[in-house]
Amino acid sequence: MTTDWGQWHRDYDQPNSSLAQRLQVVQHYLRQALTEITSSQPGQQQLIRLISICAGDGRDVLPVLAAHHTTRRVRALLVELDPRLANRARTTAIQLGLHAVTVRTTDAGITDVYTDIAPAHVVLACGVFGNITTKHVKRTIATLPRLLTGGGVVIWTRGRPSNEPDPSLDIRTWLASHGFTELSFTAPTNAKFRVGIHRLDTPATDPLAPGTQMFAFT
Repeated sequence: MTTDWGQWHRDYDQPNSSLAQRLQVVQHYLRQALTEITSSQPGQQQLIRLISICAGDGRDVLPVLAAHHTTRRVRALLVELDPRLANRARTTAIQLGLHAVTVRTTDAGITDVYTDIAPAHVVLACGVFGNITTKHVKRTIATLPRLLTGGGVVIWTRGRPSNEPDPSLDIRTWLASHGFTELSFTAPTNAKFRVGIHRLDTPATDPLAPGTQMFAFT
């Protein structure tokens, strides 16, 4: 059965829903990441590059960019296959005056879409790992060091299925094995989502190669 992602996004509008709670954590981590990047570069005006994989309608990113003091320094790429959600993200970016935000309606699982912006300082992989196979999760994590610059961060999410081992534990282990250090991890007892933010301390020595499939939604 094909997921209706427009319907899925409506849960964000329920204040007490798991998605609404997850959104608050993701946005908090993103604000934290942008603030720390700028504080580590005092007096500099370096362009900050941001990638959002499977970005939906952009609500993880766009409100944060609009309100943050780094707004004019951020070049963001949001990738979303669903045309309705992608168009909504474009409209929101325009309304918020975020002229350095690009929304691409294409397959986020292929590396070609990122070659003109990688390596980025921030990558969001929210709503991704729970919709792909374990093999593709591992492949995506292995690719992240080529999507990120050294010291860059990835913000990711994963749901916890009922009565099953928590898959976020494996994700944290795999990230560590690819040169990432965990900065923070949120696992509320009253909800099934997990959110992590990890810093890349061991950058890749080779650039991101085009034409590589990281994942495909199941």
